Parts: sequence; C-alpha cells; structure tokens
Amino acid sequence: MNAKLNEIEINGVKYVEAGSISAPVKVDTNGREYSIVRTYSAGVFAGWIDSDHKGADGVVYDARRLWYWDGAASLSQMAVDGTSAPSNCKFPCKVDRVKLTNIVEIIPCTDKAKKSIEGVQVWAK
Repeated sequence: MNAKLNEIEINGVKYVEAGSISAPVKVDTNGREYSIVRTYSAGVFAGWIDSDHKGADGVVYDARRLWYWDGAASLSQMAVDGTSAPSNCKFPCKVDRVKLTNIVEIIPCTDKAKKSIEGVQVWAK
C-alpha cells in the first residue's frame, strides 16, 4: 500500500482529506490574479498582476519582491505550497505597484501559497 496520509482508498476509489488540495486564488475585484511573476532582469515578485498585461510588460499591485527564498525547491513549488522555511526568506516590504518589463514567467498562486508568502516577515536593513 502506497497511500498518502491525507487520502484513503475504498473499493478502488481514492478520497482525499478536505482542504488538502490547494485551489487557485480567486481573481480580485479588478480582475487581477495573485501570481509569482519572474522577469528577465528585475527579479521575482509576488502580487496581483493586471489582467490586461501586454506581452512581456505588466503591472503588479501589492507587489513583494522575492529576493531570496528557502523552503521551496522552485518558484513552481512556491506558487503551490508557499515556503516551509519562512524565517529563512528575504522578502522586503510591499509596494503599491510595480511596472515590470521583460516578464518571462507568470505562475498563478494557490490560496495556501499566498498566505505563506504574505506571512513572511518583512526583510529590511
């Protein structure tokens, strides 16, 4: 038997624990989706990306730069699970908005990841 602790199999049908599946964050009232946005040279940001971004340019609201992270193997895992080591992360304060150019990746976040990212203490010098 190779079952995970949050699932059970009955008569060949697998059932999972309520709340164990991460659902994508709903879109905010302005049509923005909470995402991790990676740029070619400005770094990585988490926040609400404008739904009408054009090509490689876009505006992210309530943006937090993910300067250094730990507790996730990749940005993909960060977007799904958040960080398992928030005290090791270096995420500076939010800014109201940032216009980004040369966007190379946009990964929508789950609610779980959003809460995790927002829960990391502000890193400042």
